Amino acid sequence: MLAQEIIRAKRDGQALNEAQIKHFVRGLVDNSWSEGQVAALGMAVFLRGMGRDEAVLLTRAMMNSGRVMRWPDMPGPVLDKHSSGGVGDKVSLMLAPMVAACGGYVPMIAGRGLGHTGGTVDKLEAIPGYTTTPDPLRFDQIVRSLGCAIIGQTADLAPADKRFYATRDVTATVESVPLITASILSKKLAAGLEGLAMDIKCGNGAFASTPEFARELAESIVAVAGGAGLRTRALITDMNQILGSDVGNALEIVETIRYLKGEAREPRLHEVTLALCAEMLVLGGLAADTAAARVKLQAALDSGAAAEKFAKMVVALGGPADLLERPAAYLAAAPVVKPVAAPRAGVITTMATRDLGVAIVELGGGRRKAGDAIDMRVGFSDVKPLGTRVAAGAPLALIHAADDAAADRAVASYLAAVTLGDADVAATPMVMATIG
Repeated sequence: MLAQEIIRAKRDGQALNEAQIKHFVRGLVDNSWSEGQVAALGMAVFLRGMGRDEAVLLTRAMMNSGRVMRWPDMPGPVLDKHSSGGVGDKVSLMLAPMVAACGGYVPMIAGRGLGHTGGTVDKLEAIPGYTTTPDPLRFDQIVRSLGCAIIGQTADLAPADKRFYATRDVTATVESVPLITASILSKKLAAGLEGLAMDIKCGNGAFASTPEFARELAESIVAVAGGAGLRTRALITDMNQILGSDVGNALEIVETIRYLKGEAREPRLHEVTLALCAEMLVLGGLAADTAAARVKLQAALDSGAAAEKFAKMVVALGGPADLLERPAAYLAAAPVVKPVAAPRAGVITTMATRDLGVAIVELGGGRRKAGDAIDMRVGFSDVKPLGTRVAAGAPLALIHAADDAAADRAVASYLAAVTLGDADVAATPMVMATIG
């Protein structure tokens, strides 16, 4: 079978069969397909699309291109959640211990920051000693004993996807719904899951900027996951403003600790976390419906059980035993903290969320290119949400920066990204739609 004939078939709009797709995936791993051929097929799929059956075949082939985790004799359901990425999205950090406290088992393999969006792995690496790369046996032991572990992606899980994505990233073919679907699900299926909750962010801070694109992606993921044997529910959630009150790696760990301990729970962050956790409990048969699941989850928070799971996970992966009691002793703080003063009295009416994510990168809190070091200290805290009425000079947020010049640039960026008006703003629902 020739690579160019498979490319020709897709170029001409034909559906690829299982043998053709397996040939392509094998070529990704053993390098028998050149970069030019990989790029050509990616562009052909981008332009011609893929049917659901093709997407299922591609997902399964990429899943089987490396190690596939198995969880024999697990005493409860193996569950996970995936987010399409946003600004201030630290939901995974609370979700995994909350679900574990309710009887689920969450082997979460998370990613690093991409573009203007932060990465869960980067946030956890703000904790001194926390290793995101334990050996597979240790990962298995932690998940089984504690119910959750959050680590980074490993090279042996869906390696075909890693190469294909890298090529798509530099050939303008990322924005293909079937290819995004296969990329996400191949890694999740390789993790041996029984149920998956998808969080499709939608808005000016999200990859899916329109409700139409968000729904198309959510429906594709739910259908292809089902075709591959993984029960999945997708929530489309609002990303037209920063999620939570803090953005930045160490700052988001601090907000997570406050959330789990009940010291502060920003309402929008609390709602999306509960909603996703509830879907996971229902998928795993741990609650009859989402209402019953929410009661169970709130109890896990109020009793301290979820906070205890998080603390034990941190210790098991090399972090300090008293992180929750003394976060300031371990999490690095920026030397410069400056308020963003409101230029006039009014109501915060809009927020250019993507621009604020870019401002975090410019502060040093994200990567301009792969391999860049991250300044864990920098970011925004005390972010005022849309609809907040402020007086002239009142802080819209606090900037945490490495020096005064960087702080001043971030203040200017923040002011350029936020609009103040006079009329009150109607609250938008956090969960915009549920698919599946």
